[in-house]
Amino acid sequence: MSPDPRTHVFRPDLADLTLRNQVEAENYVEPALRQCLRGVVPMLNAPRDGATLISQICYGEFVDVFETRADGYAWVQNRADHYVGYIPADAAIGESIAMLSNRVTALRTYVYAQPSIKTPLIDELTLGSFVTLGASVDQFWELASGGFVFADHIALADQAIERDYVFTAGRLLHVPYLWGGRTPQGIDCSGFVQLCLSLAGIDVPRDSDLQREALGKPLEAHWRDYGWKRGDVVFFPGHVGIMTGGDSLFHANAHTMDVTVELLADVVGRGNDVLAVATAEDLRQTACA
Repeated sequence: MSPDPRTHVFRPDLADLTLRNQVEAENYVEPALRQCLRGVVPMLNAPRDGATLISQICYGEFVDVFETRADGYAWVQNRADHYVGYIPADAAIGESIAMLSNRVTALRTYVYAQPSIKTPLIDELTLGSFVTLGASVDQFWELASGGFVFADHIALADQAIERDYVFTAGRLLHVPYLWGGRTPQGIDCSGFVQLCLSLAGIDVPRDSDLQREALGKPLEAHWRDYGWKRGDVVFFPGHVGIMTGGDSLFHANAHTMDVTVELLADVVGRGNDVLAVATAEDLRQTACA
């Protein structure tokens, strides 16, 4: 199969060195490892203002930088889900890489200049972001990169993450829909499923069709007769959601422009054929693997 430009780094003028035998390019490069230390960074489909948002890089995620451009953008690949796009070049730090092990458990939490809620805000971190902590000061943790976050919004490395991804889906109810979004600030259908499963220890690709290829299986019966279970992930053409039980699903969608609970029959009734399912049982086994 030909490399997918969403998850493989190549253009006519430049390509990942590992693709030398798969694609033709004028130059092949080995990337530089960098790390995002901003709350949420936009990933665009082109290196220009006004380009389409295709994904986001969250605080703590590692990126491979293949090109740093004079126009202020960098061409990168997110190591978390292998997605490729352009981000502001100053969003990734230099060569000093922090090994992150603790995660944000609040939907959103602020980074303060000092360990006090009355001091200026530096940034905003979102659910699931990895952080490296310094000293504990009163009710705050100091971040290794600077600033302070409320201690109860952080799960330490030895604490369990949220295995119940349907519970996480419920926490995200009414988060606004955002094409290319993958955080509680705004999220699309595949970003929603990716975030919920990630907190349960299940890594999945960025887009719904890639998720379906990685996890989905054909239904054993017509969708009306299928025995849907809580936690089944249901795939449609260009769409995906998480079943709450036998007849409804959580999904981020452009119909209501938010994360909502809706009857499966109503989603199908708008022309969304059911293509595949990733069963809750299979996903639990993936998380344990």
